[in-house]
Order: sequence, then C-alpha cells, then structure tokens
Amino acid sequence: MGKQRKYTPETKVRIVLEILRGEKSVAQASREYRINDSLLHCWKDQFLAGGKQAFASGQPAEQKRSAEKVAELERQVGELTMQLEIAKKASHYVTSLPLESEN
Repeated sequence: MGKQRKYTPETKVRIVLEILRGEKSVAQASREYRINDSLLHCWKDQFLAGGKQAFASGQPAEQKRSAEKVAELERQVGELTMQLEIAKKASHYVTSLPLESEN
C-alpha cells in the first residue's frame, strides 16, 4: 500500500473550484492531480455542504453585532435630531418674545 498524501484545505478548495467552474472535469482533475475520483466527489460534496451551512446560519455573529450597533447609533441620531429641532423651536420662540420694559 502506498503512502497516503495529505492535502491542505487551500489545495482542496482550489481543485474543487476548478471543477465547479467547469475549468476541469472530475476525470481531468483526477488524472492531473492523481487523486481518486471518489475522493474528489467527496471534497466537492463537503465544499457544497459548507456553503449551505454558511447561508443557513444567517449572518455571522460579528456582522450581527455590527448591524445591531448601527441600528442603535441610528436610533440615537434620530433622538438627537428631534432634541435639536425642539431646541431650535424653543430658541426661536424665546427670541421672538417682546422684551419687558422695566418700569
């Protein structure tokens, strides 16, 4: 029995993408890289399953936290905008009042 070769995840992804893009058929990749067809099919299935999981799980936690932070900041900006408008109206009202004469 021959020595079992190890492939890095990067190499597996590169080969699988060549197959998925149609740059090479499974048979061509199998001959070129001297990898069994069934192993290439297995890698392809694992790759596609991983992609499905990425979409199924929704947003990664970091993106979700960022979106929540943006929503909170937008809420604060809206609140401050309202306060500024109220302050402007109050300032305009106060400055438009006639001065009381001192008698």
